[in-house]
Amino acid sequence: MLMGKPRIEEWTQLRGLAFLAIVMQHSIAEYIYRPDIVAADSTMLTMIYHLTRFGTPTFVFLSAVLLFYNYGERFRYGPFIRKRFGDVYVPFLCWTVIYWLYVHVFTPSFWQKGGQDWGALLKEMFVPQTGYQLWFILMIFQFYLLFPLFAWAFRAARRVIGPMEAKKRAGVLSAILGGSFMIYAALLYLSYYRMGSWAEGLGGPWSVLLQYRSYSFVMYGFYFVAGAVCAASVSNWRKWCTRLLPWTGLLFLAMYIKLGYDVLQGSGEVVNLNISTYLRPSTFVIIVAQMLLLYGLLIMMQGRSQAFLRLLTWIGRYSFGGYLVHALIIYVIAFFTRPMDLAGSHVSFTLLTFGLTVLASLGISYTLSHLPGSRWIIGAKRRDVKQGKPDETGFRKESPTVS
Repeated sequence: MLMGKPRIEEWTQLRGLAFLAIVMQHSIAEYIYRPDIVAADSTMLTMIYHLTRFGTPTFVFLSAVLLFYNYGERFRYGPFIRKRFGDVYVPFLCWTVIYWLYVHVFTPSFWQKGGQDWGALLKEMFVPQTGYQLWFILMIFQFYLLFPLFAWAFRAARRVIGPMEAKKRAGVLSAILGGSFMIYAALLYLSYYRMGSWAEGLGGPWSVLLQYRSYSFVMYGFYFVAGAVCAASVSNWRKWCTRLLPWTGLLFLAMYIKLGYDVLQGSGEVVNLNISTYLRPSTFVIIVAQMLLLYGLLIMMQGRSQAFLRLLTWIGRYSFGGYLVHALIIYVIAFFTRPMDLAGSHVSFTLLTFGLTVLASLGISYTLSHLPGSRWIIGAKRRDVKQGKPDETGFRKESPTVS
């Protein structure tokens, strides 16, 4: 990894927004399925929910951006994967145990078995349920394991595209992104409308793979490709996002209305948010529109609204630790709110839960980051590097080395 490499401010700020969106989604999920919720609250929470769909896919996009930006050239696989194991997988193991213990110590059957339900804990290592947000770590780690292959493809593309004239280069990158969009949309169509029946008919390991396809990095492939394109040509990406602002705004508005209607129409007495799963083509469209829209807005805000951008930067800096811990905060809040009659107050309690969870999870992440051994709990500390313009020519030519 190239030492002293310019930091791209909007990436950290976008990560902060993605973290806030994820916390809001999980806060909504805590309240929208409660039996005492009224129709008005269900509708309002659904509307808020579709403002936040970009959260986890944006984390995928940013993970790919940072990998290709820092490690897109030659690097040593051993140090690379050891760093990812220590910074990402060890915290996953730690928090898997924490969530499993928290949920099970309040479960009578756990104590009836003598507190020894180790099979359930082992399953959590592969299919997280108690720490429901931890599936993302398993998915992204697959990408880390195979990153040498993707880095090789990235270098090969750079050798071909790099010497091109700037306008032609931008056109080729746009074509790569557009082609990936269409292929990925077709994959999501098969996933949403066909793979469920395939899983029932196939049986055996193929059925299991299809059943748990949301845990596979392949099902988020477009965001990895988009991250590679962004890392390869940051200046072009910035231009695209700002020039497309009116169109991404209109597309987001149209898809926001459509998704809200689809969920309300397809639900019964209880709203079914799974209708707008990440692996649905129309949800994919709104996610891309949101992601590009927010990226463009962040670019437009650079040099303005400094206090707000500094806040987003701080949130983004501690977002990984906050991501790991935030579901535990929601569990704790739910311990007090689930016995309560909240009829007519679910929106208010959702917003309150969101605010408390953000403050508590980021506070815990910040505190743990200053303690010895924090790497094993919330990942490595973010290093401060200088700001700069990494990509004046439109295509990155640095040769980063492993740190």
